[in-house]
Amino acid sequence: MKQNNKIPYYYILAKKLDLTGYLENFSHFLARIKPPHIEGDTQRHITILESLESIEFTPPPPILPLQHHLTHLKKKGFLHKIDIFEWVKLWRYFLYLKELKCEGAFKIWLDKIIFPDSILEIEKQFSDNGDFKQGIYPELDSYKAILENAKKDKQKSLYVALHQESLRPFLVDSQLHFIDDEETLLLRAGFNAVLSGEICSRSNSGFFYVIPNSLSKQRHKIQEIQQHIAHLEYRILSNLSSTLNKHLPFLGFIDRAFDYFDQLQARIHFAKNKNYEFLAPSQTQQIILHSFSHPALNNPRPISIDFSKSILLITGVNAGGKTMLLKSILSAAFLARYLLPLPLNATKSTIGHFKNIEAILDDPQDVKNDISTFAGRMLHFSQLFGAKNQYMLIGVDEIELGTDSDEAASLFKVILERLLKHKNKIILTTHHKRLAALMSKNPSLELIAALYDEKNRMPTFSFLQGTIGKSYAFETALRYNIPADIVQEARKIYGEDKEKLGELIEKSAKLELILHQKEQQLNEEIHKVQKQRELLKNEIEQQHLDYKKRIFDLEKQYFEAINLAKKAAKETEIANIHQGINNANKILQKLKYDEQNQQVEQNLQWNVGENVKTQKHKGTILAIKGNNAVVELESGLKMHIPLVDLKKNQIQKPKSTARVSLELQKKHRVGGVSLDLHGLRHDEAIEKLDEFLSNALVAGFDEVLVYHGIGTGRLSFIVKEFLKTHPKVQSFSDAPPQMGGFGAKIVKL
Repeated sequence: MKQNNKIPYYYILAKKLDLTGYLENFSHFLARIKPPHIEGDTQRHITILESLESIEFTPPPPILPLQHHLTHLKKKGFLHKIDIFEWVKLWRYFLYLKELKCEGAFKIWLDKIIFPDSILEIEKQFSDNGDFKQGIYPELDSYKAILENAKKDKQKSLYVALHQESLRPFLVDSQLHFIDDEETLLLRAGFNAVLSGEICSRSNSGFFYVIPNSLSKQRHKIQEIQQHIAHLEYRILSNLSSTLNKHLPFLGFIDRAFDYFDQLQARIHFAKNKNYEFLAPSQTQQIILHSFSHPALNNPRPISIDFSKSILLITGVNAGGKTMLLKSILSAAFLARYLLPLPLNATKSTIGHFKNIEAILDDPQDVKNDISTFAGRMLHFSQLFGAKNQYMLIGVDEIELGTDSDEAASLFKVILERLLKHKNKIILTTHHKRLAALMSKNPSLELIAALYDEKNRMPTFSFLQGTIGKSYAFETALRYNIPADIVQEARKIYGEDKEKLGELIEKSAKLELILHQKEQQLNEEIHKVQKQRELLKNEIEQQHLDYKKRIFDLEKQYFEAINLAKKAAKETEIANIHQGINNANKILQKLKYDEQNQQVEQNLQWNVGENVKTQKHKGTILAIKGNNAVVELESGLKMHIPLVDLKKNQIQKPKSTARVSLELQKKHRVGGVSLDLHGLRHDEAIEKLDEFLSNALVAGFDEVLVYHGIGTGRLSFIVKEFLKTHPKVQSFSDAPPQMGGFGAKIVKL
């Protein structure tokens, strides 16, 4: 399309898409106004944007355009102090950026900006208010001090004149007034009888602003000093301008670099302010929008649409948002093209790269040029053909506007197919089904319908892909208070067949909507199942790792116990042998105890009344005490059994009526409540004692008797050390004289 030489085409397009407000808001974040386009490699811009997003920095101050300064310097011109200070502000901002901690693509770009020493010297000469710093030019500082004193003397003289007794009747107020940078007195008429002075101006009330003649000498002195200062500053600024002239390439480079950075920083701060996201154009021609809202809408309903095909045909209810959907898709492509932040979910969205965006939205009728609506549309379409007009995104609102719908449908079918051959992407809105019917066989066509709420008789401003929408012209007429009899008569004229066709289209849309909703529900369920599956997979992997770690720890501790036993076997002293064996036994007992507790805590959650079984018995849990359970066996016997030895019994067999006494069962299993260790070697004695205590615990004994004899005392010592470390031994003591005395131990379990 031809562009207006006065108005940039991007602005014309933005106006058509209702994006002028967006661009105005964005411009407030720029240090100086400029078009939104960023020249260069888009991917490079995105990379720098991403690295810049992670840095906290202050936006640049407002800086005037400096291109005319460069032109002036090229002609050996002279820059004023205020002009040079604009450059100083620009330099200082880049020096500030260089002090920040930054990485990535932005740091690489920033490191390429290297300041000449003479430029840095100029920057150091200016204060924050744009004046020369004191101490740089002593002669200038001296004249400024003299000027300041002269102004103070003049002000004192004014105050003396202000407080003259004879002048008081003529004073309007007791203030000093600045008129054309001169301090004056505000006096009534007749003041010249007591004061000679020069009238500078008159107030709205008819009073006079007067400079007393007595100050003329001081005024002249001040003017002379100011001329000296101006002459000195002219010499200084001439030298500075001459220095700048030597660095014109650098000045041009730094000015362009500032414009580039200004574009990036404005986008970042604008995105953070609006909570928008960046989406760079992709190399495909897909347009997938997720939760996009047009920036011009208040409280918009976000849209999600998959426009992967070449042509999108939007049909449906009047005033249902078809045009705004068209503008939204074009707007998203427009903003992505200029790397401007968008109100959407960028991670789930994709926007292709298009050479140009064309919006045919307005009625092109022009009385002056004798162009009708349809003729204007034809003129617009004719400009879209040509070898250069490829890879465009074209949006057309009410494509059949201005002529017979059936004829236009046939014509536009051919036009659209020709445009598609040039690899263009097209979005259309229409109320006529004829074009949809003609294009329906084209695999590149995607249908979308604006939905209508029949219950409330109003559009829903939501859309459904894959179907043709009904226009609801009659319903819309009723909604806007057209008499019902008129609408009814129109329905008759419209014809029953076409009305039925409309109903079929409507039912199809409803079925599509139901199918879409069920598909969403199914996708949500699949997502939940996949998530649970992933969690279970992670849990299994973690348990596998924990199991491996546990095995490793057990093997390590077992090897430690074995090494201690081997070391003890090599000892020559009996006491050292006993001590080594005891240490090894402690490790083994601790491992056994920890393993039992871990199994109980992790795997066995038993309840009273549950049916259980061991290797030899089956029964029911009567009570749980610590890590043991009181189990009533099928024979009627009650036993204390460790929880780790129990398994669930799914099939419950009827209890036997035969009952056996607890005492007989215990004796049969344990062989008594006493153990004689006389004559055994130390390792045999410990093995027998360990087995005896285990059987006694299973049998439910609370107290047993162990004979070890007196002898040399070694067996007695080993027995006592073992009993101290056994986890199930509550206490032990020497037996009474009649039961063995010091040669036996009573052990409480």
